[in-house]
Amino acid sequence: MSHKIPLLYSFRRCPYAMRARLGLQSSHQICELREIVLRDKPTEMLLASPKGTVPVLLLPNGDVIEESLDIMLWALNKNDPENWLSPQTATLENMLDLINRCEGEFKGHLDRYKYAPRYEGADPIAHRTLAENYLNELNTMLTKSNFLFGAQRSLADMAIAPFIRQFANVDRTWFDQTDYPQLKNWLADFLDSPRFKSILTKYPVWNAGDPVTYFPEGATL
Repeated sequence: MSHKIPLLYSFRRCPYAMRARLGLQSSHQICELREIVLRDKPTEMLLASPKGTVPVLLLPNGDVIEESLDIMLWALNKNDPENWLSPQTATLENMLDLINRCEGEFKGHLDRYKYAPRYEGADPIAHRTLAENYLNELNTMLTKSNFLFGAQRSLADMAIAPFIRQFANVDRTWFDQTDYPQLKNWLADFLDSPRFKSILTKYPVWNAGDPVTYFPEGATL
């Protein structure tokens, strides 16, 4: 089925889907949004992307973008009004290195901290401690500026923040007493931002035949 605008399969609470929505919103890319539930993935999504994870972006030309960071880069390369791809103190390569380490080692420890029973022999506290190496690095960076690469938000901030949020929420009491003042201020700024609050808008779960839901909220064709 062809679409005149991009079509995004998303799940509200998934950090990968969050970052995709953040990028699309910043770049003012209007999409058709299909909110799903992970336990009952629609056939239409699985036909487009058999890997079965969100986000998935279907482009009008038939191309499918299956990775959240690739969705952000696609959108921002079309329109980057806030200069997320051009931070003050780094290159795109620097940002991608920091993001890739979030997705790799840090996310591996986060999963074993948050979902320890899914991993045989995983010690959640040991993995939390190992994940703190990355938190320490971010906190050190944030002693130099309000954001990771300067005085303005960049791709790195917006691609990483959903995962720091997820980490913090595993045990919020513990996180709140940790000695990462700059990181906690940075996260609080992200969570309190109108942008983050707007991409957490609750949408009804999509079913075939439903009226089109446009994203960002309030967008029309």
